[in-house]
Amino acid sequence: MQFHHHGYVSGDPRVQPAAGVGVNRPVDLPEEVDVLIVGSGPAGMLAAAQLSQFPGVTTRIVERRAGRLAIGQADGIQARSVETFQAFGFAERIIAEAYRITEMAFWKPDPADPSRIIRTARALDDPTGDISEFPHLIVNQARVLDYFAEFMANSPARMAPDYGYEFRGLEVAGEGDYPVTVTLHHTAGPDEGRERVVRAKYVVGADGARSKVRESIGCTLAGDQANHAWGVMDVLAVTDFPDIRTKCAIQSGTGGSILLIPREGGHLFRMYVDLGEVDRNDNRSVRNTTIEEIIAKANDILRPYTLDVRDVAWHSVYEVGHRLTDRFDDVLPEERGTRTPRVFIAGDACHTHSAKAGQGMNVSMQDGFNLAWKLGHVLEGRSPESLLSTYSAERQVVAKNLIDFDKEWSTLMAKKPEEFEDPTELENFYVSTAEFPAGFMTHYAPSALIAEPIHQDLAAGFIIGKRFKSAPVVRVCDTNPVQLGHQAKADGRWRIYVFADASEAGTAQEGLSPVADFAGWIANSPDSPLAATPSGADRDAWFDVKVIYQQEHTGVDIGAVPAAFKPQVGPFKLTYLENVYGTDPSADIFELRGLDRGGVVVVVRPDQYVANVLPLTATAELAAFFAPLLRSGRTEREALSGVNVDAGLEQPCMTFVEHVKVSSAFSETPWGRFANIQGDGNRN
Repeated sequence: MQFHHHGYVSGDPRVQPAAGVGVNRPVDLPEEVDVLIVGSGPAGMLAAAQLSQFPGVTTRIVERRAGRLAIGQADGIQARSVETFQAFGFAERIIAEAYRITEMAFWKPDPADPSRIIRTARALDDPTGDISEFPHLIVNQARVLDYFAEFMANSPARMAPDYGYEFRGLEVAGEGDYPVTVTLHHTAGPDEGRERVVRAKYVVGADGARSKVRESIGCTLAGDQANHAWGVMDVLAVTDFPDIRTKCAIQSGTGGSILLIPREGGHLFRMYVDLGEVDRNDNRSVRNTTIEEIIAKANDILRPYTLDVRDVAWHSVYEVGHRLTDRFDDVLPEERGTRTPRVFIAGDACHTHSAKAGQGMNVSMQDGFNLAWKLGHVLEGRSPESLLSTYSAERQVVAKNLIDFDKEWSTLMAKKPEEFEDPTELENFYVSTAEFPAGFMTHYAPSALIAEPIHQDLAAGFIIGKRFKSAPVVRVCDTNPVQLGHQAKADGRWRIYVFADASEAGTAQEGLSPVADFAGWIANSPDSPLAATPSGADRDAWFDVKVIYQQEHTGVDIGAVPAAFKPQVGPFKLTYLENVYGTDPSADIFELRGLDRGGVVVVVRPDQYVANVLPLTATAELAAFFAPLLRSGRTEREALSGVNVDAGLEQPCMTFVEHVKVSSAFSETPWGRFANIQGDGNRN
């Protein structure tokens, strides 16, 4: 955590100094905003939290509830989400209060007496131990939102949700500084019942499965109709079931299944109770199933064990359906290449599925992460508007992969024991697909934001298009062993990790080593991406450049390390020393991640995905990669000079099973076609 560089801080260092729109932030919702987020669920709150790091951007998030969420439906926190929480500064605190899943138990009918269930198998949650250093957690969605709200409140923008506003509709004009006109309805407070109009540059609809923002831009959810019902309940109970504090998949001989999820706090647990097939003419009457009926069904499935429910915190009935929108923004297929989006949808507004794979909240948060930094970069003037067209292209494929996975898992969960050809099919699927539900199968394919894997062999463990997988290193200045990935915060900056060649560590003089030559170029060349940093800003304001030497920390002379890796920060121009690392002798990052000993540069996006891998000598390629992504005083056409402007978004993401080309709908949005789009969204 970096502080004191602006002067001594005696209070909580997590509270950043107010800046920009955070200074004297108005309590009332303004008439004009840069970004209006509708809905304070996981996607909306993460997007707002990320945008709160851009104090020059006026962001407001509205919610129809009168106050914070008290109890949420989602509870599963996958390891990828905990990685994300680390970037927002609350991973350790939420881990401390959450329930941690380490293994799953499988219960099936006793062959000797099928009316009874017995434990037949256990499976480790992370069978290889190499998926992530972060755990798989269970904690109420409301607590996740609380942590994001705290982060927002402590941010330079001093953001807070605006409660008591319901979205009614919007209109997008073809021009103007604030082209989106949004109509809101007061649902609480002294103005309850009145309408309010807000004009915005961009709108993000994170307003759930019944999204009115989605409806307003003409998107519809399409997919399989629901035909299987489940009762879900969070309860406190007395039971003789021995695995009540272990995640379980329970299949009974009498028909019906339970997915048991222990909750945080040591006593609460959740049960998804199979209510069976639903007739298509049911007209949703299954949703009238009472909590007493759900408890009775659970006791029937658990036989010979009993469940004496003492308190019900929450319960519901839902029908499994798998639905997806064909686009995540307001640009119609026939408009692609003629304008950039103004309205976006995220989370359940664009993909719905069962809750049993624990994916809804997790994938929704990554939607918000993907979109928010791009909005921040565009609105701050760092990047061209064309950057925003990559959101729908990248995230729509991720959602499709999620639905394909969830169809398999929910189908297996609903099967009767006698319907399995292989009695171990359920547990085998759970183990073999562990990386997907953990959140690590997302693989963005080559585009303007993801380079072709030309030099992938230089860093086999940092797959271009996948999330940056952390590894141990030792910080030279204070000799502390740390996880390299944990040093990256959700501050909107690109990361450039420079893995040094094997020459003497700390050589600063150019001409003596490849890493010294690279350092001289990135610090001084007009073609360096750092040259785009606004004058007057700290040298590391837009780019976080770190160096990792092959030697142990004791073999690095930090005084001789090139200045590019020791930026001057703050009004006192203090030297920042924490970007210099040596290898951990017990876990050499060069070995762990297959890094070439000749040196390699790994570029990572603000949302933690690897964007490029290059040799130290490929400075021209690095400059060409960033040229279309940066504006900083140059026109977009000038920025694109010398690069392939037709390098498009033909493969926004890799599929669930293998890397395949996606539909032509996405290949019609090449970056270069947006090169002359101006700030009002119209082609000149």
